[in-house]
Amino acid sequence: MSHVAPVHVAIVGSGPAGYYAAEALGKALPGRVRIDLVDKLPVPYGLIRTGVAPDHQSIKAVSKRYEAVSLSDGVRFVGNVEVGRDVAVDELTNFYDAVVLATGAPRDRPLGVPGEDLPGVVGSAAFVGWYNGHPEFADLDPPLDAPGAAVIGAGNVALDAARILAKTEAEFAGSDIVGHALDALRTSAVREVTIVGRRGPHQIAMTPKELGELGRLERAAPEVDAADLPDPKADAALEPGLRKSVAHLREFAARLPDGAKLARIRFDFFSRPVRVEGEGRVERLIVERTALDASGEAHGTGEEYAISCGLVVSCIGYRTPPIPGVPYDEARGRFPSEEGRIAPGLYCVGWARRGPSGTIGTNKPDGYLVAERIVADVGGGAGRPGGAGLDALLAERGVEPVSFADWRRIEAAEVSRARAGSPREKFVDVAAMIAARSA
Repeated sequence: MSHVAPVHVAIVGSGPAGYYAAEALGKALPGRVRIDLVDKLPVPYGLIRTGVAPDHQSIKAVSKRYEAVSLSDGVRFVGNVEVGRDVAVDELTNFYDAVVLATGAPRDRPLGVPGEDLPGVVGSAAFVGWYNGHPEFADLDPPLDAPGAAVIGAGNVALDAARILAKTEAEFAGSDIVGHALDALRTSAVREVTIVGRRGPHQIAMTPKELGELGRLERAAPEVDAADLPDPKADAALEPGLRKSVAHLREFAARLPDGAKLARIRFDFFSRPVRVEGEGRVERLIVERTALDASGEAHGTGEEYAISCGLVVSCIGYRTPPIPGVPYDEARGRFPSEEGRIAPGLYCVGWARRGPSGTIGTNKPDGYLVAERIVADVGGGAGRPGGAGLDALLAERGVEPVSFADWRRIEAAEVSRARAGSPREKFVDVAAMIAARSA
């Protein structure tokens, strides 16, 4: 029986898209595929670790599935290695039969209005990264010293930002919000969070579970202007999940004011930001009233008003950062591909392929699609060096990767330093992560 060469695949990014692609490849090429999950951070799981809200621990539990993939035969985690800095894409395509870009979309889309560069205007990737302990954003220190905050966007990320700003310290029990964020929120002066959406309740991308949570907060009450809600009969035509979300908004609109609540989360539908104003920092967000045309698009009416705030969190979408040597669609902020194939031997999955849309689970069929592509394109392995080639190159350049065994030691150290009731206290500094693997 002739020897069949293994198929070597490098997956760049160890978030959900990367792990689902690894899982799919393992099933498509059982016993034959050798996978390296390459990540620029020393820790895996991507958005599960640094994007999913810290008070949504049930969602983070999917990391156990990814851990099982990492512990399966033929899969390695190669952390603390940045593609484009430590190794080039064309070097990876020389070492591996296939290279899959699963880098997600970790950069904020610009707000695009005058004043967006004022201190106090932050993107959601930065804000979420701050309270989740992403090393790039741990020093953000968002201003929480004014009573008002504005959150721009009509999706779940906007809900996360608003909810985190409105919660009491006790409501973070059991979460893994990082200590520096909890300390800052403990003394926060924010009492009114305004969620600004350019369209109406029927056009939101907020899911029922996340909206329902706002109605159960200890100190904050959600407020919806009943005049913004369409005729109830129109709800019947909505997709079931959206219908449930709108039902929550209707319930919020019908509530009587609760004098016991010390804070509120106000939904400002049919509004779009036009500029940010302030002397040396954010003091107010100027928004324009909108109206929807026949196609459902929002257009300005010319009527403007001000929202007093010391913090503006922009939750209007994300972009995949370009990588040297890889074609890039500047307009869409992602890699162009034909069903996941960018070029011979080079593929993309998840948000790097589709743009920032869908849920964590949406990445699963994406992984299986690209696995099918790779099997069809590669067939038998070509005798490339795979991980051995990468290891030799990194050693030559003095780059010491972090293994999955190293990560488990880092994880154990995070668990050991957790405050009471919390599953972990994350390291927010790469050097501290590296040190913890050998502590």
